[in-house]
Amino acid sequence: MLTRRHIRVKVMQSLYAMGQAQSDNLDKEEKFLFYSIDQMYDLFLINLQLLVEIRKLADDFLSKSQKKYLATSEEKNPNTKFVNNQLLLLLQNNTQLKTDIERKKLNCWELDDEYVKILWEDIRNSELYSDYMSTTMTSFKEDKDFILDIYKEIIAPNDKLYEYIEDKKLTWIDDLPLVNTSIIKMLRKTKSSHNEHMSLPKLYKDIDDKNFTKDIFRKTVLNSTEFTKEIDNKTPNWDKDRIAELDKAIIKMAICEFVKFPSIPVKVTINEYLEIAKEYSTPKSSIFINGILDKISKEYTENGKLHKVGRGLM
Repeated sequence: MLTRRHIRVKVMQSLYAMGQAQSDNLDKEEKFLFYSIDQMYDLFLINLQLLVEIRKLADDFLSKSQKKYLATSEEKNPNTKFVNNQLLLLLQNNTQLKTDIERKKLNCWELDDEYVKILWEDIRNSELYSDYMSTTMTSFKEDKDFILDIYKEIIAPNDKLYEYIEDKKLTWIDDLPLVNTSIIKMLRKTKSSHNEHMSLPKLYKDIDDKNFTKDIFRKTVLNSTEFTKEIDNKTPNWDKDRIAELDKAIIKMAICEFVKFPSIPVKVTINEYLEIAKEYSTPKSSIFINGILDKISKEYTENGKLHKVGRGLM
Protein backbone atom coordinates (compact mmCIF):
# COMPACT_ATOMS: atom_id res chain seq x y z
CA MET A 1 0.00 0.00 0.00
CA LEU A 2 2.66 2.52 1.02
CA THR A 3 4.99 3.67 -1.74
CA ARG A 4 8.58 4.74 -1.12
CA ARG A 5 7.63 8.28 -2.12
CA HIS A 6 4.89 8.43 0.49
CA ILE A 7 7.32 7.12 3.09
CA ARG A 8 9.73 9.89 2.13
CA VAL A 9 6.94 12.47 2.45
CA LYS A 10 6.00 11.22 5.91
CA VAL A 11 9.63 11.34 7.05
CA MET A 12 10.07 14.81 5.55
CA GLN A 13 7.01 16.07 7.43
CA SER A 14 8.32 14.58 10.68
CA LEU A 15 11.75 16.16 10.19
CA TYR A 16 10.15 19.53 9.49
CA ALA A 17 7.88 19.28 12.56
CA MET A 18 10.85 18.20 14.66
CA GLY A 19 12.78 21.27 13.54
CA GLN A 20 9.89 23.62 14.17
CA ALA A 21 9.43 22.23 17.68
CA GLN A 22 13.21 22.26 18.25
CA SER A 23 12.91 18.74 19.57
CA ASP A 24 15.93 16.47 19.99
CA ASN A 25 14.05 13.46 21.38
CA LEU A 26 14.74 10.99 18.59
CA ASP A 27 12.83 8.07 20.11
CA LYS A 28 9.74 10.16 20.76
CA GLU A 29 9.73 11.67 17.26
CA GLU A 30 10.31 8.29 15.63
CA LYS A 31 7.38 6.85 17.58
CA PHE A 32 5.16 9.69 16.37
CA LEU A 33 6.32 9.11 12.77
CA PHE A 34 5.20 5.49 12.85
CA TYR A 35 1.99 6.49 14.62
CA SER A 36 1.12 8.95 11.83
CA ILE A 37 1.79 6.25 9.23
CA ASP A 38 -0.42 3.79 11.11
CA GLN A 39 -3.15 6.42 11.14
CA MET A 40 -3.12 6.36 7.35
CA TYR A 41 -4.16 2.71 7.44
CA ASP A 42 -7.08 3.72 9.68
CA LEU A 43 -8.20 6.07 6.91
CA PHE A 44 -8.01 3.18 4.45
CA LEU A 45 -10.18 1.05 6.72
CA ILE A 46 -12.85 3.66 7.37
CA ASN A 47 -13.14 4.48 3.66
CA LEU A 48 -13.67 0.79 2.92
CA GLN A 49 -16.18 0.62 5.77
CA LEU A 50 -17.94 3.64 4.25
CA LEU A 51 -18.97 1.48 1.28
CA VAL A 52 -20.39 -1.09 3.70
CA GLU A 53 -22.34 1.58 5.58
CA ILE A 54 -23.79 3.01 2.36
CA ARG A 55 -25.07 -0.47 1.45
CA LYS A 56 -26.60 -0.87 4.92
CA LEU A 57 -28.33 2.50 4.63
CA ALA A 58 -29.70 1.57 1.21
CA ASP A 59 -31.02 -1.69 2.64
CA ASP A 60 -32.66 0.17 5.51
CA PHE A 61 -34.19 2.62 3.01
CA LEU A 62 -35.78 -0.25 1.08
CA SER A 63 -37.12 -1.89 4.25
CA LYS A 64 -38.77 1.32 5.43
CA SER A 65 -40.24 1.99 1.99
CA GLN A 66 -41.83 -1.47 1.95
CA LYS A 67 -43.50 -0.79 5.31
CA LYS A 68 -45.15 2.45 4.22
CA TYR A 69 -48.90 2.45 4.78
CA LEU A 70 -49.50 3.57 1.20
CA ALA A 71 -46.48 1.93 -0.39
CA THR A 72 -46.48 1.77 -4.18
CA SER A 73 -46.09 -1.52 -6.02
CA GLU A 74 -42.50 -0.52 -6.79
CA GLU A 75 -41.83 0.11 -3.10
CA LYS A 76 -43.44 -3.17 -2.11
CA ASN A 77 -41.33 -5.09 -4.64
CA PRO A 78 -38.14 -3.04 -4.97
CA ASN A 79 -35.15 -3.67 -7.19
CA THR A 80 -32.57 -5.06 -4.75
CA LYS A 81 -29.68 -5.00 -7.21
CA PHE A 82 -27.70 -2.40 -5.25
CA VAL A 83 -28.14 -3.93 -1.79
CA ASN A 84 -27.26 -7.34 -3.25
CA ASN A 85 -24.20 -6.01 -5.04
CA GLN A 86 -21.73 -8.87 -4.80
CA LEU A 87 -18.69 -6.69 -4.19
CA LEU A 88 -20.40 -4.74 -1.40
CA LEU A 89 -21.49 -7.98 0.25
CA LEU A 90 -17.93 -9.29 0.08
CA LEU A 91 -16.75 -6.19 1.92
CA GLN A 92 -19.56 -6.38 4.46
CA ASN A 93 -18.71 -9.99 5.27
CA ASN A 94 -14.94 -9.55 5.24
CA THR A 95 -13.60 -10.88 8.54
CA GLN A 96 -10.40 -8.83 8.52
CA LEU A 97 -12.25 -5.57 7.90
CA LYS A 98 -14.73 -6.35 10.68
CA THR A 99 -11.96 -7.31 13.10
CA ASP A 100 -9.80 -4.27 12.36
CA ILE A 101 -12.71 -1.84 12.61
CA GLU A 102 -13.76 -3.30 15.98
CA ARG A 103 -10.22 -3.64 17.34
CA LYS A 104 -9.32 -0.06 16.47
CA LYS A 105 -12.75 1.26 17.51
CA LEU A 106 -13.19 3.01 14.16
CA ASN A 107 -16.89 3.68 14.61
CA CYS A 108 -16.89 7.14 12.98
CA TRP A 109 -19.77 6.34 10.57
CA GLU A 110 -21.99 5.41 13.49
CA LEU A 111 -21.24 8.75 15.11
CA ASP A 112 -21.26 10.81 11.90
CA ASP A 113 -23.82 8.98 9.82
CA GLU A 114 -24.96 12.17 8.07
CA TYR A 115 -22.03 11.77 5.68
CA VAL A 116 -23.20 8.26 4.81
CA LYS A 117 -26.65 9.73 4.06
CA ILE A 118 -25.16 12.50 1.90
CA LEU A 119 -23.23 10.01 -0.20
CA TRP A 120 -26.16 7.61 -0.48
CA GLU A 121 -28.37 10.43 -1.78
CA ASP A 122 -25.69 11.50 -4.26
CA ILE A 123 -25.38 7.92 -5.49
CA ARG A 124 -29.15 7.35 -5.67
CA ASN A 125 -29.66 10.52 -7.72
CA SER A 126 -26.81 9.85 -10.13
CA GLU A 127 -26.99 8.64 -13.72
CA LEU A 128 -24.59 5.86 -12.79
CA TYR A 129 -27.11 4.49 -10.32
CA SER A 130 -30.01 4.95 -12.72
CA ASP A 131 -28.22 3.05 -15.48
CA TYR A 132 -27.11 0.31 -13.09
CA MET A 133 -30.61 -0.15 -11.67
CA SER A 134 -32.32 -0.17 -15.06
CA THR A 135 -32.26 -3.99 -14.94
CA THR A 136 -32.53 -6.55 -12.18
CA MET A 137 -30.02 -8.97 -13.69
CA THR A 138 -26.34 -8.56 -12.90
CA SER A 139 -22.90 -10.17 -12.85
CA PHE A 140 -19.90 -9.84 -10.59
CA LYS A 141 -18.13 -7.78 -13.26
CA GLU A 142 -21.02 -5.35 -13.58
CA ASP A 143 -21.30 -5.07 -9.79
CA LYS A 144 -17.59 -4.40 -9.46
CA ASP A 145 -17.46 -1.87 -12.31
CA PHE A 146 -20.37 0.02 -10.79
CA ILE A 147 -18.74 0.27 -7.35
CA LEU A 148 -15.46 1.39 -8.95
CA ASP A 149 -17.33 4.08 -10.89
CA ILE A 150 -19.24 5.47 -7.91
CA TYR A 151 -16.12 5.44 -5.76
CA LYS A 152 -14.09 7.35 -8.35
CA GLU A 153 -16.80 9.75 -9.50
CA ILE A 154 -19.00 10.30 -6.43
CA ILE A 155 -17.32 9.24 -3.18
CA ALA A 156 -13.64 10.17 -3.63
CA PRO A 157 -14.27 13.71 -5.00
CA ASN A 158 -17.06 14.57 -2.53
CA ASP A 159 -16.28 17.97 -0.96
CA LYS A 160 -18.20 17.36 2.26
CA LEU A 161 -16.44 14.06 2.83
CA TYR A 162 -13.12 15.79 2.13
CA GLU A 163 -13.88 18.48 4.74
CA TYR A 164 -14.93 15.83 7.25
CA ILE A 165 -11.68 13.89 6.79
CA GLU A 166 -9.66 17.10 7.08
CA ASP A 167 -11.44 18.00 10.34
CA LYS A 168 -11.02 14.49 11.71
CA LYS A 169 -7.22 14.41 11.23
CA LEU A 170 -5.25 17.08 9.41
CA THR A 171 -2.57 14.66 8.20
CA TRP A 172 -5.20 12.54 6.46
CA ILE A 173 -5.54 15.05 3.63
CA ASP A 174 -2.03 14.24 2.41
CA ASP A 175 -2.81 10.53 2.79
CA LEU A 176 -6.16 10.59 1.01
CA PRO A 177 -4.93 10.33 -2.62
CA LEU A 178 -2.81 7.26 -1.80
CA VAL A 179 -5.62 5.70 0.24
CA ASN A 180 -8.14 6.21 -2.57
CA THR A 181 -5.70 4.75 -5.10
CA SER A 182 -5.11 1.75 -2.83
CA ILE A 183 -8.83 1.15 -2.48
CA ILE A 184 -9.35 1.32 -6.24
CA LYS A 185 -6.49 -1.14 -6.79
CA MET A 186 -7.88 -3.52 -4.19
CA LEU A 187 -11.41 -3.41 -5.61
CA ARG A 188 -10.12 -4.01 -9.13
CA LYS A 189 -8.25 -7.12 -7.98
CA THR A 190 -11.26 -8.55 -6.15
CA LYS A 191 -12.66 -11.69 -7.77
CA SER A 192 -15.96 -13.53 -7.56
CA SER A 193 -14.05 -16.51 -6.15
CA HIS A 194 -13.04 -14.50 -3.07
CA ASN A 195 -14.85 -15.04 0.21
CA GLU A 196 -15.06 -13.44 3.64
CA HIS A 197 -11.43 -14.40 4.33
CA MET A 198 -10.06 -12.26 1.50
CA SER A 199 -6.92 -10.47 2.74
CA LEU A 200 -6.76 -6.69 2.75
CA PRO A 201 -3.62 -4.90 1.52
CA LYS A 202 -0.81 -4.50 4.05
CA LEU A 203 0.39 -1.07 5.15
CA TYR A 204 4.01 -1.82 4.22
CA LYS A 205 4.83 -3.81 1.10
CA ASP A 206 7.52 -5.69 3.03
CA ILE A 207 9.89 -5.41 5.98
CA ASP A 208 12.43 -3.57 3.80
CA ASP A 209 10.04 -0.65 3.41
CA LYS A 210 9.41 -0.47 7.15
CA ASN A 211 13.16 -0.57 7.81
CA PHE A 212 13.67 2.13 5.17
CA THR A 213 11.24 4.38 7.05
CA LYS A 214 13.17 4.00 10.29
CA ASP A 215 16.61 4.22 8.68
CA ILE A 216 16.04 7.32 6.53
CA PHE A 217 14.54 9.14 9.54
CA ARG A 218 17.21 8.17 12.06
CA LYS A 219 20.20 8.56 9.75
CA THR A 220 19.04 11.98 8.57
CA VAL A 221 18.56 13.20 12.14
CA LEU A 222 21.82 11.74 13.46
CA ASN A 223 23.83 13.24 10.59
CA SER A 224 21.93 16.52 10.44
CA THR A 225 24.88 18.70 11.48
CA GLU A 226 27.13 17.20 8.80
CA PHE A 227 24.44 17.56 6.13
CA THR A 228 23.79 21.18 7.16
CA LYS A 229 27.48 21.95 6.52
CA GLU A 230 27.17 20.44 3.06
CA ILE A 231 24.23 22.73 2.30
CA ASP A 232 26.12 25.75 3.67
CA ASN A 233 29.16 24.94 1.54
CA LYS A 234 27.04 24.85 -1.61
CA THR A 235 25.19 28.10 -0.81
CA PRO A 236 27.93 30.49 0.39
CA ASN A 237 26.18 33.59 -0.98
CA TRP A 238 22.81 32.76 0.50
CA ASP A 239 21.39 34.18 3.69
CA LYS A 240 20.74 30.94 5.61
CA ASP A 241 17.37 32.22 6.83
CA ARG A 242 16.26 32.51 3.21
CA ILE A 243 16.45 28.74 2.65
CA ALA A 244 13.06 27.25 3.49
CA GLU A 245 13.16 24.76 6.37
CA LEU A 246 11.22 22.27 4.27
CA ASP A 247 13.83 22.55 1.51
CA LYS A 248 16.58 21.89 4.04
CA ALA A 249 14.80 18.75 5.23
CA ILE A 250 14.42 17.53 1.64
CA ILE A 251 18.09 18.17 0.81
CA LYS A 252 19.28 16.47 3.99
CA MET A 253 17.23 13.38 3.23
CA ALA A 254 18.61 13.27 -0.31
CA ILE A 255 22.21 13.59 0.92
CA CYS A 256 21.48 10.83 3.43
CA GLU A 257 20.32 8.55 0.59
CA PHE A 258 23.44 9.41 -1.42
CA VAL A 259 25.83 8.23 1.26
CA LYS A 260 23.87 5.88 3.56
CA PHE A 261 21.75 3.87 1.11
CA PRO A 262 24.01 2.14 -1.43
CA SER A 263 21.17 0.29 -3.17
CA ILE A 264 19.28 3.46 -4.18
CA PRO A 265 20.60 5.05 -7.40
CA VAL A 266 21.47 8.76 -7.31
CA LYS A 267 19.05 9.54 -10.15
CA VAL A 268 16.20 7.87 -8.29
CA THR A 269 16.94 9.90 -5.15
CA ILE A 270 17.13 13.21 -7.02
CA ASN A 271 13.96 12.56 -9.05
CA GLU A 272 11.98 11.49 -5.98
CA TYR A 273 12.88 14.56 -3.94
CA LEU A 274 12.33 16.96 -6.84
CA GLU A 275 8.81 15.59 -7.24
CA ILE A 276 8.21 15.96 -3.50
CA ALA A 277 9.52 19.54 -3.59
CA LYS A 278 7.18 20.41 -6.49
CA GLU A 279 4.21 19.20 -4.50
CA TYR A 280 5.04 20.36 -0.98
CA SER A 281 7.44 23.31 -1.16
CA THR A 282 7.63 26.68 -2.94
CA PRO A 283 7.32 27.07 -6.74
CA LYS A 284 11.08 27.67 -7.15
CA SER A 285 12.22 25.08 -4.60
CA SER A 286 12.66 22.22 -7.07
CA ILE A 287 15.07 24.29 -9.19
CA PHE A 288 17.08 25.31 -6.13
CA ILE A 289 17.14 21.77 -4.72
CA ASN A 290 18.09 20.29 -8.09
CA GLY A 291 21.08 22.65 -8.30
CA ILE A 292 22.31 21.75 -4.82
CA LEU A 293 21.87 17.99 -5.23
CA ASP A 294 23.50 18.03 -8.66
CA LYS A 295 26.59 19.76 -7.22
CA ILE A 296 26.79 17.41 -4.24
CA SER A 297 26.30 14.23 -6.27
CA LYS A 298 29.00 15.23 -8.77
CA GLU A 299 31.40 16.15 -5.98
CA TYR A 300 30.74 12.86 -4.16
CA THR A 301 31.28 10.92 -7.39
CA GLU A 302 34.60 12.65 -8.04
CA ASN A 303 35.97 12.13 -4.53
CA GLY A 304 34.75 8.52 -4.28
CA LYS A 305 32.25 9.19 -1.53
CA LEU A 306 29.44 7.44 -3.39
CA HIS A 307 29.33 3.65 -3.14
CA LYS A 308 26.26 2.50 -5.03
CA VAL A 309 25.52 -1.17 -5.70
CA GLY A 310 22.74 -3.05 -7.52
CA ARG A 311 19.83 -1.66 -9.45
CA GLY A 312 18.19 0.06 -6.46
CA LEU A 313 14.57 0.37 -5.45
CA MET A 314 12.01 3.15 -5.64
